[in-house]
Amino acid sequence: MQTFLSISRFHIVTIAALGTFTFGWLFLGEYPWLLSFICALDWFIVNLLNRVVDLQEDQANQIFGTPFVSRHKPLLLWTGFSLLLLSLIAVYFLLPEITIFRLVYHALGLSYNWPLLPGKRRIKELYFWKNTASAIGFLLTLFCYPLALAYGKGNGWIFPPGITLCTVLLTAGFFFLFEISYEVIYDLRDQAGDRQAGIKTYPVVHGERGAIYIIDSLIVASFLILLIGYLAGGLPWRIFIMGAAPIVQIFLYKHWLRRGITTADCIHITWLGAGFLFVYHIWYITGLPGAGLK
Repeated sequence: MQTFLSISRFHIVTIAALGTFTFGWLFLGEYPWLLSFICALDWFIVNLLNRVVDLQEDQANQIFGTPFVSRHKPLLLWTGFSLLLLSLIAVYFLLPEITIFRLVYHALGLSYNWPLLPGKRRIKELYFWKNTASAIGFLLTLFCYPLALAYGKGNGWIFPPGITLCTVLLTAGFFFLFEISYEVIYDLRDQAGDRQAGIKTYPVVHGERGAIYIIDSLIVASFLILLIGYLAGGLPWRIFIMGAAPIVQIFLYKHWLRRGITTADCIHITWLGAGFLFVYHIWYITGLPGAGLK
């Protein structure tokens, strides 16, 4: 079980599915159970294939489950691509509205993992684009999937009370910057393997001090988007309250920096984000102040 959780990066699969569940509820006004399952499946596929490709970096960084991936590489590749093909066909008949975004997401994932770009390069090796592509992947699954369904319900987007297109754009801006801060924290952990594999992450290019400056800037900017949006009336309280996440994150990662970021830290901070989303829905169900859709 521990090996499965590691090679599937189950913590990332979980937070992605909960993210789709949360933003789908905000933008659709209902719980998107099927959409969340599809998001989880898509991230499972991409993460599984990524583990197969990243053997060199993962061995250098001593990531749990790497020996298993090395021994069963052909089986894992066959499993990943089979799931991809079968899911594309099945989901097309279930939710055709999201097909284009799923195709874009998996094209992005394949280009991230394999040298499909000009010059036989992959997105993961490109400075700036590595983290940006991952954040775009989250926007596609957490935002574009539910927005495609919202648009498909009528002639244009039909949002619940208090949600406008401006609300969606502000929320996406917050999430985009905040998610990249997660990515760079992970890159702090992976410096040794990334440097050995020639992956130009922010810590590799700018050193730890430069990466910390980037993380801090991203976290502060993400919170300011929520704050300005809320004060300007573009965001309701139930979205502004998400600003608690970057505040908690900056204190935690600063504490961990004193001894060095570890794999456990990265997993814990991801599970913390998933727990935050879970509590967020408990807050709504129990009817605490500001939780209503109106």
